[in-house]
Amino acid sequence: MTKRSGKSVSFDAMIKFFMIRFEIPTRQDFQKIVSRLDQLEKTIKKNTLCGKPKRSGGSKVGGGNIRMSGSGQTLNASEVILKAIMGSAQGLDYAGISEITHFDEKKIRNILHRLHKTGKIQRKRRGLYVAG
Repeated sequence: MTKRSGKSVSFDAMIKFFMIRFEIPTRQDFQKIVSRLDQLEKTIKKNTLCGKPKRSGGSKVGGGNIRMSGSGQTLNASEVILKAIMGSAQGLDYAGISEITHFDEKKIRNILHRLHKTGKIQRKRRGLYVAG
């Protein structure tokens, strides 16, 4: 039998070797990730306004906020559609809303669904909306 020469390998050294060899993250690696996530969360909170993230000046289909003439007050898209429906005595259909607001089809559909869900408008019949 041959005699072993040299030092015996400790269990900790063997584990460390395998963790390095197979790129297994350590506790310190997780702590670095968690601290980086905390920094990112703080940055996001700092860059938000009223709970909504600020948007960059990208192009939007259908427009964003609309300034009402003379009053200096801005309305969001939901308020514009609701105001258009309230201004009509017998209600508005989809084409009428589209003609007044010039919003994208998908945007109008989503807003109408949300307004109906919150009870601000009612569906008189299919495609006809009245103020609720």
